[in-house]
Amino acid sequence: MQQADKEWKSIELLQTTTAFFEEKQVSEARLSAELLLCHVLKANRLQLYLQHSRPVYPDELDAYRALCRKRLQGWPVQYLTGEQYFYGRVFKVDPRVLIPRPETELVVEHAIERLRGCGGEGSQLSILDIGTGSGCIAVTAALQLPGARITAIDCSAEALDVARENARSYGVETRIRFLQADMLAPEFLEDDEAAYDLIIANPPYIPDSEWDDLQAEVREHEPRVALTTASGLECYRAVAARAPSLLCQSGILCFELHAEGAGAVSVLMKENGFGDILLHKDYGGYDRILSAIRGGL
Repeated sequence: MQQADKEWKSIELLQTTTAFFEEKQVSEARLSAELLLCHVLKANRLQLYLQHSRPVYPDELDAYRALCRKRLQGWPVQYLTGEQYFYGRVFKVDPRVLIPRPETELVVEHAIERLRGCGGEGSQLSILDIGTGSGCIAVTAALQLPGARITAIDCSAEALDVARENARSYGVETRIRFLQADMLAPEFLEDDEAAYDLIIANPPYIPDSEWDDLQAEVREHEPRVALTTASGLECYRAVAARAPSLLCQSGILCFELHAEGAGAVSVLMKENGFGDILLHKDYGGYDRILSAIRGGL
């Protein structure tokens, strides 16, 4: 990464950076180098390889090195490039919001499939996204279910600013109502008269006791409020208790789960009158998704 006077070709720079990142034990060294270089060169990964002899000009090299230095300091690539793919689309992300994970794509897919399976696929659908963060769930639902009306809440005003920007970028801002509300507050949304067909939530579910075990780049850069609670169950307990008064009859509540949370959350659902509980696994084989029906058997 030195050789300041060298005239770099993109493939040479990529190979050198990858080797340097590997030496410094940067996670996903090759992918990190690729994404940062793509960002600076305004290219996608295919173009990066098709145009492997493209020269990297001095201003580009300076920008790339600045990003690489931050990556070495533990900054997530997504915050450095300002974007993350979710459900095949690019979403703006920065330290105000949690970086969307592939597991959450599965939650959205399952929720929409279950909604359709229960006969819900029309312009009158009403959906509540609790803890919207970047807005990736709300925006994706709006795009996958044209005509549906969506309310997206978050306790962070800064996160809602990011979510609104993502909604505008996909032209669905008029179909999503963004509200600042805390799912742990008594009677959150108590003035809301809507009867939702679907409530979907990816709440903070990591117990505080597990915080020190997380990757350093997560602990140091992603918003803790979106990740942890004291036991990891507080948000599930609050939402499961409030959801029956927010859902229509036979409405669906869908959660993303902690890898070890299926049993405890299932009990909470039954205690609050939910039935027809379904669990689905993530790519690692963990029970990651739970959905249930209000008043189901």
